Amino acid sequence: MIKKVLTIAGSDSSGGAGIQADLKSFSANYVYGMSVITAVTAQNTQGVFMVQDIDKEVVKAQLDAVFTDIEVDGVKVGMVSKIDTIVAISEALKTYKAKNVVIDPVMVSKSGYSLLKESSKQTLIKELIPLADVLTPNIPEAEEILSEVKGEKITIETIKDMEEAARALCELGSRTVLVKGGHSVGEATDVLFDGKDISYFKSERINTKNTHGTGCTLSSAIAANLAKGMEVKEAIGKAKEYITIAIKHSLDIGHGVGPTNHFYELYKKGGKSCE
Repeated sequence: MIKKVLTIAGSDSSGGAGIQADLKSFSANYVYGMSVITAVTAQNTQGVFMVQDIDKEVVKAQLDAVFTDIEVDGVKVGMVSKIDTIVAISEALKTYKAKNVVIDPVMVSKSGYSLLKESSKQTLIKELIPLADVLTPNIPEAEEILSEVKGEKITIETIKDMEEAARALCELGSRTVLVKGGHSVGEATDVLFDGKDISYFKSERINTKNTHGTGCTLSSAIAANLAKGMEVKEAIGKAKEYITIAIKHSLDIGHGVGPTNHFYELYKKGGKSCE
């Protein structure tokens, strides 16, 4: 029977990130996707222009509607900006004993728009991170979380810094932490700490500007793979392969940062082109 995976995140009107990217990633990785929308954004390949948060009662009702009717095999949590929304999500994940939870701590868009309210950082750290089976911050997000926790500016510049950050983030309660290296230089190396050991996931750095929604897509692919029964390292490795292909064949859509090609392999198998 097909596995069912829930995304809890904001909506992207241009279809490249957020809920839309998550559902595409779920489908491309052969799971059934469901969604709880936390915010509606007005955005395109050039930036985010407006955000309307969804009322916490509507978020809660969406969560209840899904969990009381359908078995949820995995969960991906993305953009959650308000304190009461974060609390509602945390309570639901605990009440329904959610499994295979991947938390992608979305804080700032590629264009620099703040997607997490400053006042919500501590709530995210205390309420959601401890529920994560896999936490997937990129380097700027890891820096922000650790700076908030330590009360001083933290910078991550080297692989060793990424390793130390992964260990420190794991102490916040997540079972495993994947610090993504897309913002570093050289190879695109992600660093995983599983509470005991460090592992590395390397791929070539692809020369393209079209990387809109890469973080959403990767975290959703990890959640899909966990839901299918893969162990964390295998789930991440397969997701890394998937996102690398999606970036390599990214779509030059719009006037800014175009989206990844979620369905490249599926179209290829069907003898179709989607580039």
